[in-house]
Amino acid sequence: MKRLRWFDYISINLFWLGLNIRNTAVGSIFMPFLVEHYAPADWKNTALSAMSTAGLIIAMLIQPLAGLLSDRSTSRYGRRRPYILVGTLLDLVFLAAIGLSWNYWTLLVAVLLIQFSANLSHGPLQGLIPDMVPDDQRGRASAIKALFELVPVFLVGISIAVMVGAGHMGWAIVATGAALLITALITIFTVREQPLQVRPTLSIGPSMLRVLGMLAGILLGALAGLLGGGLIGGLAGLITWAVSGKTTAMAVGVGLGGTIAMILAVVIGVWAGSVSTIGKQARQHTSFIWWIVNRLFFLAAITSLQRFALYFLMYAFKIEVEPATTLFGRLISLVGVFTLLSAFLAGWLADRLSHKLLVGWSGILATIGGCLLMGTIWVPNETLIYVAGTLLGLATGVFMTSNWAMGTSLVPAEEAGRYLGISNLAGAGAGMIGGSIGGPLADYLNLSSPGMGDFVIFAAYAVLFALSTVSLRFIREQKQAPAEQNLVVAPL
Repeated sequence: MKRLRWFDYISINLFWLGLNIRNTAVGSIFMPFLVEHYAPADWKNTALSAMSTAGLIIAMLIQPLAGLLSDRSTSRYGRRRPYILVGTLLDLVFLAAIGLSWNYWTLLVAVLLIQFSANLSHGPLQGLIPDMVPDDQRGRASAIKALFELVPVFLVGISIAVMVGAGHMGWAIVATGAALLITALITIFTVREQPLQVRPTLSIGPSMLRVLGMLAGILLGALAGLLGGGLIGGLAGLITWAVSGKTTAMAVGVGLGGTIAMILAVVIGVWAGSVSTIGKQARQHTSFIWWIVNRLFFLAAITSLQRFALYFLMYAFKIEVEPATTLFGRLISLVGVFTLLSAFLAGWLADRLSHKLLVGWSGILATIGGCLLMGTIWVPNETLIYVAGTLLGLATGVFMTSNWAMGTSLVPAEEAGRYLGISNLAGAGAGMIGGSIGGPLADYLNLSSPGMGDFVIFAAYAVLFALSTVSLRFIREQKQAPAEQNLVVAPL
């Protein structure tokens, strides 16, 4: 394996920049903007969450499958680059399909197709650093990768969101496709992969069975959460009805039930998914499983806040979707800047302070930011929005760095890849749990009292942030040599 030159760090990782520009633009800007136009106003949160959940299921299946297939590829052009090229070309077609969609169903088809193509390139891309970077240079390579994962939030906020807010959806899609194509071409023509001479004999079946086990765990957790949350929320609603009347009872019962459903879905889903993939050994690694719980609580909250923020801002400030998109762009730009700054600060602090301490404070900081954001329903003030965004950005950067560092110290060193792969439960499960429960919950409550649903789900996400800190009490942190950082970004 050849030593890397300074520009190799960039060329190996550059496609992460284009990939995450596409992910952020499609998932945070194009989808909510177009669903607002296509779906009935009373059910837009549900329509958006259904589209996102279906896409995440595709991502969870295609990403590892494409990665496994690329592992076995003997193409003379390399194992990873052919998938990156094909995935990118298909992305361009499906980005155009998003722009040409004329109703919810055509948009849904386009989004599901781009989830397929996006993860066709995403899975193999993850193999470039292990393939081409010597062990003693992987820390620096991973730092550049992390940079290219974090910067797109800021870039999309100051460019693509502004275009969409100004009514230039077509140009926004062109800009997204251009960023994706340019970074893909640079990767394809500058990265020099060594073709695989002998196809590995490892079977794809067991790995995909583990993926299906994780997916089944998430779905089981969501179902159990809905049943448990519905029962507790119903009882609370009946008690409240006897004291305060029907309207208050509905808000308390449905809101409490939905929040408990999310909590149970996280805990049960992670444990079920972990047991199905690592079997009886799960009992010996409870700290690791609670680490995934901690990670999923935080990611479910921050991912869902980002997904529904556009509709939240529309209601809180009583504005149409175009100016709300511009405001949302400014907000995520601010979040992106402070996420980036705090991620690098946390990387320095993680070698000097307890990872557990840093993760705990990130959850507390995010809870405060979530509460401030929730409060703008009643006090619509842009300054308050930006303060909340600053706190959420700081918390996210610290969390993403210190949480992963903590996780790498909790896994058996000889099976690190297998165990850390289970962290996909947090990446994919975040969108499924926070969105699939939160979206219908918001619409249902908004029907009876406009704005109530938005307030309740943002309150629920603040609770998830707080529980990410509470869950740390079940984790026994171990001292271990610093491991390679790897910031995981959820699919679209």
